[in-house]
Amino acid sequence: MMTSINIVDFLKEEFFISRLEENSKETVLKELLQPLVHAGVINSESLVLETLIKRETLGSTGIGKGIAIPHCRTLAISNLYIVVGISTKGIDYQAIDRKHVHLFFLILAPPNEEESRYLPVLGKIVEIVRNSKIRRSLIKAKDYTSMINIIKKE
Repeated sequence: MMTSINIVDFLKEEFFISRLEENSKETVLKELLQPLVHAGVINSESLVLETLIKRETLGSTGIGKGIAIPHCRTLAISNLYIVVGISTKGIDYQAIDRKHVHLFFLILAPPNEEESRYLPVLGKIVEIVRNSKIRRSLIKAKDYTSMINIIKKE
């Protein structure tokens, strides 16, 4: 069923951060939210941040091998959004393998979305980053176009 989701459909240039500046879990989550705040699609940044932090207490969304997929459902937005961020220096995100995280896919979705794309999108991202060659290429992506081309090749 995963094949029906094309992750590229959810990736937007204005929601891509090529150089994350922050260096802690909480501050990088806040940094990842900024493009959505600037676009006016989040009606409560503090609520979303609180929900993401609460989600992290259930278990780190740092899935290992330099990847984190922070995600939550929230009433603060009306559509599914993905923000991609890259940290060249890496961030101590308490990932499950205890390694620094370089590539972030932040996924936010409303509690009730008609098409129920939240979990399929999450699954598709996990599927993509499971491939070590793609993962390494994505971490090195210098801009949005590079990232999209790497994902399209997949």
